[in-house]
Amino acid sequence: MTKAAEPSAGADPILALSGLTRRFQSGGGFLRPARSMTAVRDLDLTVARGDCVGVVGESGCGKSTLARLAMRLIEPSAGRILFEGADVTHIRGRRLRALRKKLQMVFQDPYASLDPRYTVRDCLEEPFRALGEKVPAGRVEQLLDQVGLPRAFAGNYPHQMSGGQRQRVGIARALAYRPDLIVLDEPTASLDVSIQAQIIALLQDLQRQHGLTYLFISHDLGLVRYFCSRIVVMYLGSVVEVLEDPQAAPAHPYTAALMASSFTPDPTARATIAPMEGEIPSPFALPPGCPFAPRCPRALDRCRSAYPPTVPTARGRVACFNPIEA
Repeated sequence: MTKAAEPSAGADPILALSGLTRRFQSGGGFLRPARSMTAVRDLDLTVARGDCVGVVGESGCGKSTLARLAMRLIEPSAGRILFEGADVTHIRGRRLRALRKKLQMVFQDPYASLDPRYTVRDCLEEPFRALGEKVPAGRVEQLLDQVGLPRAFAGNYPHQMSGGQRQRVGIARALAYRPDLIVLDEPTASLDVSIQAQIIALLQDLQRQHGLTYLFISHDLGLVRYFCSRIVVMYLGSVVEVLEDPQAAPAHPYTAALMASSFTPDPTARATIAPMEGEIPSPFALPPGCPFAPRCPRALDRCRSAYPPTVPTARGRVACFNPIEA
């Protein structure tokens, strides 16, 4: 396999998120008072056309919420979403349906994302029916060819296929309208390792052939470093580091800890920080200051009282009072 294509220099941003915030509320009754949490906090992110941007972090850091915000599947509490320069933050109706043709998503669970009552043909025709349009002749067969499935699979039901085959159907469905950007929400997390490699190779081929742009959500930092051209690291709803070069050494202790926690068969690969210890704090009761401070071996006194600002580095951007030197 070869690395995903790099975006052209000076490429126009296809997606721009500015100050994006999403809050959720839980409870609220006679015996249980309401509690609120911020799943995504004041997030800024730009995705250039033809780029493959990876968003990585532990479970509960806000990755999937970010994916659904970018897809306009849920409403933001604050901030703006620009797609191809147009503000789509609160669009509805006809404008939102038109956006669906250009912006698609591949979900984590390939079985749950497919209707078990539908054949593969039904699943691939559904995007056109949902928008009240006629299915182009031969389009289902074209899509099956693109994702490497036999045309005879058009009559199969999801339970008659393997996980990798179902995920290929999910990718084919996302390609139905020839979108410009695809949000990939952990598309390999539920697959066997050998099948993961096949799906990643397929996504790379499709990107080169069709000039696709990817926003790749994953908890696997090793996979993100291989597949993506930029890395965005999230912790408890906030971006703590952006690496413009996925192979660059991290500046934030959390990113370094993620790398140290990733399996590598290379005995010469040495981490700059020990793997993380302790549990991630509750998003309903974040500690004061930097939320990573209770788990950070480099934490200073001010880390426990003030949230660090995001500052530029030679490697990208980092939000840390005591970053790791290059």
